[in-house]
Amino acid sequence: MHVRKAAVLALVLSALSLPALLPPATAASVPKDPKPSDTAEARIEALIARMTPQEKAGQLSLYGPADINTPNNPQAGWRNGQQETEDVRTGRITGLFNNAGLEGKRRLQGIAVRESRLGIPLIFGADVIHGFRTIFPIPLAEASSWEPALAERTARAAAVEATADGFRWTFAPMVDIARDARWGRGLEGVGEDPYLARQFAAARVRGFQGSNLANADSMLATPKHFAAYGAAEGGLDYNTSEISERTLREVYLPPFRAAIDAGALSVMSAFNEIGGVPSTANPALLTGVLRDEWKFKGFVVSDYTADEELIEHGHAANGREAAKLAFMAGTDVSMQSGLYMRHLPDLVASGEVPMARLDEAVRRVLRVKHKLGLFDDPMRGLDGPPPEQRMENPAFIALARESARRSVVMLKNEGQLLPLAKAGPQKIALIGPFSEGTKDLMGSWSLFPGQSAPVGIDEGLRAALGTEASRLTVTRGTNVESPLPGGIDAAVAAAREADVVVLAIGESQKMSGESRSRSDIGLPQAQQDLAEAVAATGKPMVVLLSNGRAMALKGAVRNARAILVTWFLGVQTGHAIADVVFGDFNPSGRLPVSFPQTAGQVPYYYAHKRTGRPSPESAPGTSFKTRYLDATNEALYPFGFGIGYAPVRYDQVELSSDRLAIGNTLRVRATVTNTGTREAEEVVQLYLAQRAASVTRPVRELKNFRKVRIAPGASEVVEFTVGNDDLQFLGRDMKPVVEPGEFDLWVAPSAAGGIRKRFVLTRE
Repeated sequence: MHVRKAAVLALVLSALSLPALLPPATAASVPKDPKPSDTAEARIEALIARMTPQEKAGQLSLYGPADINTPNNPQAGWRNGQQETEDVRTGRITGLFNNAGLEGKRRLQGIAVRESRLGIPLIFGADVIHGFRTIFPIPLAEASSWEPALAERTARAAAVEATADGFRWTFAPMVDIARDARWGRGLEGVGEDPYLARQFAAARVRGFQGSNLANADSMLATPKHFAAYGAAEGGLDYNTSEISERTLREVYLPPFRAAIDAGALSVMSAFNEIGGVPSTANPALLTGVLRDEWKFKGFVVSDYTADEELIEHGHAANGREAAKLAFMAGTDVSMQSGLYMRHLPDLVASGEVPMARLDEAVRRVLRVKHKLGLFDDPMRGLDGPPPEQRMENPAFIALARESARRSVVMLKNEGQLLPLAKAGPQKIALIGPFSEGTKDLMGSWSLFPGQSAPVGIDEGLRAALGTEASRLTVTRGTNVESPLPGGIDAAVAAAREADVVVLAIGESQKMSGESRSRSDIGLPQAQQDLAEAVAATGKPMVVLLSNGRAMALKGAVRNARAILVTWFLGVQTGHAIADVVFGDFNPSGRLPVSFPQTAGQVPYYYAHKRTGRPSPESAPGTSFKTRYLDATNEALYPFGFGIGYAPVRYDQVELSSDRLAIGNTLRVRATVTNTGTREAEEVVQLYLAQRAASVTRPVRELKNFRKVRIAPGASEVVEFTVGNDDLQFLGRDMKPVVEPGEFDLWVAPSAAGGIRKRFVLTRE
């Protein structure tokens, strides 16, 4: 029986443990943490030799704070304060997460290092997703900047603030690819494209961890959720991900590899299953890919009670079996369930879990604690003033404003309606449920005390207008999801008195995020009704769309003269929006996700396959083709799309040759001209597609991009190189291959259109 299981496992591992299609070292210039010194290793081995199985299991058990009851969340492992203290004193816990406040952390760390038998320090973790005290735009919004360096800076700022509150470990970045807009958790990630996601994954790891994990302001980064959590069927959170190994390796794994190459030393397992095996108990993923292929040296932590949920998956019969399956698959640390503490000692005693496996997991955790400097100075970061006594950092507030305005994407601006004039007689009616106040501006995962209140949209517009603020009227019109008595009548009256309407609509921050899947990704009907009524006045309308996902726009919203996607922009929301609306900042954001025409198109992504019967562009009504009866196949607004106040023209694309030998480099030069009167900031994108290959390829794939500034009337020459790394794909044997053939190349402002060139790849 055991022989058969071992043989099956070997086959599974051999099937998945092949070289993945991944970039060369994504962050080769990033300082790597040195290997533990001989002294550190000796210290760790000495501790392991002294530890009981119970103490070893304790180093692999992580919990949320005691006496905190999160409504509707699984309460496994919940403890009161007295039990928590005793767990620390007896070495039954490795650390805590999301436990706000320095006083409690100081007390517990003191117990751990002075009263426990071995004096091993605790690690304090937190969900620092898009800021700690200073809340920055949600990650999906920040991805719209197409500036990984900006994400690195905001992650660095978040780490500085969080470590001042004693947190040394963050459960971020989320690097899941999200191609189904119904999945609410896409707001934590970078969108639909693996190349863009790789750049941001590496940047955020560098930002959180800094130049050296031992620095007092460095946080251990945790790319999550491993793996393919974003591929949940139906966009339904926690659901099964039914995907092929090819899709897993080509689309969902590369951002994780980029994060690990950038130095991440912890990885969080995912809630979902793939091919009948939940990720938290999947040895092919957690051991085969992470350890055997990628040589990952850190530790794997389960998501919240994910090990215990193996029972509900139907993969484990009880908690004991769930602990064994998760641990033997490669999940080193159990979050919240308490299963490892309850069952690992007995599993080791019975011989079902080798002591060597237990020791290796503990070794991984202790090594990371050592790298963080916790053994040398366990009270580091715990000796500062409480958050309410800290001064707001003006540099971080300025960074929040910069990040927020760079995250805004302008989709439409008919007749140059925007920017609005700050001076003059023009009357502006700001209408909608997001028009006033601070609610719903932060987005999900703004958890911790001491945060500054966000700047409301009305506040931002008034501040920008200054002495002319009387030109602005504010009318709510409706609630987010329900009508407001008399609201539409008041909004229509305000619109009639104005020269231009700014309509602030969208999702509440509770409509997107974890467990916030939506079957309808349009606006709530109450807001659609408001938009239709206001549009009927005939006044020009600017839509400000607050959202955490791509949305299906219709009617008056879709037909508005100007549309700005403002996402959830964080603490500087109002000022950032005013900067764009009044033209103090030229919008430069580009979509990291495709906006579908209808909800029925999702999951929708630009890098799809052609099929054997593609719908012809010249005859969209042709029968017996891959097409809908009631909509075209194109996006309403494609991936990479966005416009600014200065029109840009793509003049010409030149290739160094129309033939390229495998192993050589093709040089690409594109001329981009600013035909406007303001400076332009353009994201020039490079796409490739192989026309015929042994494995069918997407219609196009992003391979590079450059964000360039172009003076009014000037031209900028943008250069790219194309080499083997850009041309390779996974062959039929799941190994990277470069095949000769014809390629299409686009230099484009989005995943649709652009200037196309052709070249031939040859063997010699």
